[in-house]
Amino acid sequence: MKISLLITTFNSTSQLAYTYLKEQGHSVDVVYAINDAQMIEEIAAFEPKLILCPFLKKFIPSEIYNNYATFILHPGIRGDKGAYSLDNAIREDKKEWGVVYLRANDEFDSGSIYAQENFAMRDTYKASLYRNEVNIASLQALKQLLINLEDKSFTPVPQLPTPLHKQLTQKDRAIDWQNDTTKAILKKIYMSDSLPGVLDEILGVECFLYGAWEEEKLRGEKPKEILAKRDGAICLATVDGAVWITHLKEKGRFKLPATYVLKDRLKGVKEERLPLIFDKSYKTFYEISCEIEDEVAYLHFNFHNGAFSSDKCMKLKYAFEYIKEQVKVVVLMGGVDFFSNGIHLNILEDSKKNGEDGWSNINAMNDLVKSVLFADDVVTVASLEKNAGAGGVFLALACDYVVVREGVVLNPHYKTLGLSGSEYHTYSLPKRVGKQRANELLEACLPIGAKKAQEIGMVDKLFAHASYKDELKSFCKELLTDEDAYEDFLWDKEDFLEENREMIEAKREAEIAVMHPEFWDEESEFHRLRYEFVYKICPCETPARLKYKKE
Repeated sequence: MKISLLITTFNSTSQLAYTYLKEQGHSVDVVYAINDAQMIEEIAAFEPKLILCPFLKKFIPSEIYNNYATFILHPGIRGDKGAYSLDNAIREDKKEWGVVYLRANDEFDSGSIYAQENFAMRDTYKASLYRNEVNIASLQALKQLLINLEDKSFTPVPQLPTPLHKQLTQKDRAIDWQNDTTKAILKKIYMSDSLPGVLDEILGVECFLYGAWEEEKLRGEKPKEILAKRDGAICLATVDGAVWITHLKEKGRFKLPATYVLKDRLKGVKEERLPLIFDKSYKTFYEISCEIEDEVAYLHFNFHNGAFSSDKCMKLKYAFEYIKEQVKVVVLMGGVDFFSNGIHLNILEDSKKNGEDGWSNINAMNDLVKSVLFADDVVTVASLEKNAGAGGVFLALACDYVVVREGVVLNPHYKTLGLSGSEYHTYSLPKRVGKQRANELLEACLPIGAKKAQEIGMVDKLFAHASYKDELKSFCKELLTDEDAYEDFLWDKEDFLEENREMIEAKREAEIAVMHPEFWDEESEFHRLRYEFVYKICPCETPARLKYKKE
């Protein structure tokens, strides 16, 4: 079937729909909703049988929905209407929420419902709910929508005649530090993260707040007093405890770790350190943790938005090298929302020494990957339970085994940011998929779904969403079932790496040689594309790579 995706941006939900539809054999064309004339023209040129809008903020022209069957994904339950649906659900303490696919008409979110899927609400921030529960529900709703459209006996459910839900303002989100409890502050930041954020003022800097974590031990004498800093975050006292804020954004700027925004204003604030691998024995802000079960270590690294700055790379490298001495299998688990998205673009954009800091970041990422790749005394597994992009994909491919959850989307490419990339990808990707396929993936700059990744050999195992953690643990246990086979595997691995070390390192050196001018040349495309990415500059046209091409 010919299907157009009409979207505001190619975000995680749009990419999930795109990859699933392509895996099902549909012809998929993407249209960015830039203006009415452009939308109408692109839709007419493709002549789709169906239009899906998995992430759309713009109202659809009647010329489109009157001429094509058009369905909009709304991140709310039946009866919910309006923007910022999840914000209201969090604010109102909803225990269950959901998504619906609505038929587009002339009234906002009022069309008949052709598919719906509910989920339990998790006590977390909006962006995490969107990237996890909403995405998973959206895939199930998409599958049901396609079934219902083929079923001649299906009757859609009318939308309820309810008004639009409350439009939340910064007044609704604002923190009253003199009266709000820690729980109330967490909720206000949760319902606003990652958009639009909570507007506040910290040490004279007007900024939006993001990334709230409850603190159990630290206490202050007055609300809003800055008690400590850690790994870029700051800890502020509340009327009944304390809360960590990991990121801030000044008006007209972009999101950065809190300490990067406040800089010298934090002089005298104590760095409250944690062990390299935190045992989670009390509530606080942490990034790296680990569980060990039956000689298998599950190493978590929950870096904000999956971005790996130089210091995060080094910390994870040391954590990996420390933990692998204690077990026989190390599983790289990634974070709550992402496995990894590679180097930290926002920090590089903020830097006054773009080239130097970019160079440092890619080399730190390479050193991390090298530790995993050359770990010949332990079996390594990459657990792609969450999405990964760019260098994050190739961190995973450095492992002996790669397993993936259904619904995960991978972006194994760099060129959309003007980079050729490193992380030993010219070794690890062709090794798994062959040289021709590797070049195709790098050049096409398209996302691929979990099913496709398994089909082409990029990953070894594909596990169902509902049973993912159990299947992962069973897989890791099987690696240790036969002790002789385990030892033979390590011997073979050690021999292979010893014989091929020079070749593998030469790949890295060649990659870095190409990347050098991409970081250091002031006219490099990387600097412009990074700026557009960080500042979320809207494109003037649908990217050519997303337009349908007959295979």
